Amino acid sequence: MSPVEKRSVTIRGHRTSYSLEKPFYDDLVAIAAARKLTLAALVAEIDETRPRDANLSSALRLHVLDWAKHGMSGSP
Repeated sequence: MSPVEKRSVTIRGHRTSYSLEKPFYDDLVAIAAARKLTLAALVAEIDETRPRDANLSSALRLHVLDWAKHGMSGSP
């Protein structure tokens, strides 16, 4: 299993961090590229739509899982 790596990003003008295993991070980068978004823009989009009781790292993992399950169609 890949170790969890902590990363930082600026979302709507404030710095925040999330922790992901490398395979999730790599897929998140691929999703951003496929959607022609920066990684920060994709993370901000996921952050905006996540339930307030869910942490950002979990929301990012679930987004990657949803993307994989639904055939990487290009829609969130």
